[in-house]
Amino acid sequence: MNTLTLRDRWSLYLDLVRWNRPQGWLLLLWPTYVALWLAAGGFPGWHLLLVFTLGTILMRSAGCAVNDVADKDFDLHVQRTAQRPITSGRISVKEALGVGAVLALLAFALVLTTNALTIALSFGALAVTIIYPYTKRFFSMPQAVLGVAFSFGIPMAYAAIQQQVPAVVWWLVVGNLAWVLAYDTEYAMVDRNDDLKIGIRTSAITLGRFDVIGVMGFYALCLACWYHVGQLSGRGVFYELSLAVAAGHALWHGWLIKSRVREDCFKAFRLNHWLGLTVWLGVVADTVWPHPFTAVAL
Repeated sequence: MNTLTLRDRWSLYLDLVRWNRPQGWLLLLWPTYVALWLAAGGFPGWHLLLVFTLGTILMRSAGCAVNDVADKDFDLHVQRTAQRPITSGRISVKEALGVGAVLALLAFALVLTTNALTIALSFGALAVTIIYPYTKRFFSMPQAVLGVAFSFGIPMAYAAIQQQVPAVVWWLVVGNLAWVLAYDTEYAMVDRNDDLKIGIRTSAITLGRFDVIGVMGFYALCLACWYHVGQLSGRGVFYELSLAVAAGHALWHGWLIKSRVREDCFKAFRLNHWLGLTVWLGVVADTVWPHPFTAVAL
């Protein structure tokens, strides 16, 4: 039996947490940044930016470890996941859980530098992160649970800045939940044939032949909610322009997935972080220059 060097083991840990696939934490990061900038009315400060950036990356990484432990018996039968570190036997379940626990504790240490409400919300985020992988066994739309997990950064951002969770947060959350349903259904379309064989439930399977329509409906709901957020928050032309560009992204993704080709569905999923980046840039531009046409007229 070959003994792994420290470098080899470190490489396996990075593979376990998907370090070479940053799309996952970027999908978490952009809505959190949107919430930070909206809650602060501009730049939220270096402390909170660091806390939420590192916390997002750490919790996403911990979530990957938990997910792979929960799915180890299923991943063996899926072409895309058969060689993951746990499934292939290169990392033990105990070791993976240890990695996940360390990452979660580091994220919690960051949260401890905020306030009581943010700390309280972090326990909910952790609970949903742990529960999500197991919902694939009994819930027809586990992507909705993932959406809840991926949305916790939004109320936490407002809590960290305003020490409250105002009503506008829930419009942001519902919009983000819809966005997660859209892109994770695209992701589920990639593995649909394998998932049907092994009995995992996904939104792509539940929607069936209405999967493409469902994805586009989720995008539409997402953008409608985020438009309403702009109205409630007094956002201006740059924010609305970013939503229009995001709608263009969504239409492009619809074009990619319409034939349900695995590679195209995966491409659509991977490109979603650009949609999130677009909306955040719109918020930043709008907070820096809220009334451009008035300024020009003057």
